[in-house]
Amino acid sequence: MDTAGNIKYSTVEEYFSAFPKQVADLLEELRKIIQQTAPDAQELISYNMPAFKLNGMLVYYAAYKHHIGFYPTSSGIRVFEDDLKDYKTSKGAIQFPIEKGIPSDLVKRIVEFRVQENQEKALLKKAGKK
Repeated sequence: MDTAGNIKYSTVEEYFSAFPKQVADLLEELRKIIQQTAPDAQELISYNMPAFKLNGMLVYYAAYKHHIGFYPTSSGIRVFEDDLKDYKTSKGAIQFPIEKGIPSDLVKRIVEFRVQENQEKALLKKAGKK
């Protein structure tokens, strides 16, 4: 559960404003990395957290008391397993401790991978409909 409680968010700005400045700044940094890496992605609130969509869901992220959760799907975790050894992970989530900040290069590489993966899935789906 995020530290913002049980509020239903309708915009990313509304979500960010529910957190202290230090956390909101980290969320904004993560948001900018994703936007710069996937400029065509559509930003939205999904499952009550900020997310990006491009040929399907790309990534989600959320703030918690001690970390920023980044959700690049299970494939995004598997492929970057070696790079993620310093972070707590689960099948589809990575925890970036608030005191350590956002590892921008790593996030950028994961988002690039997810863009490519979704693009390939979209092309396969399109090819299958012919």
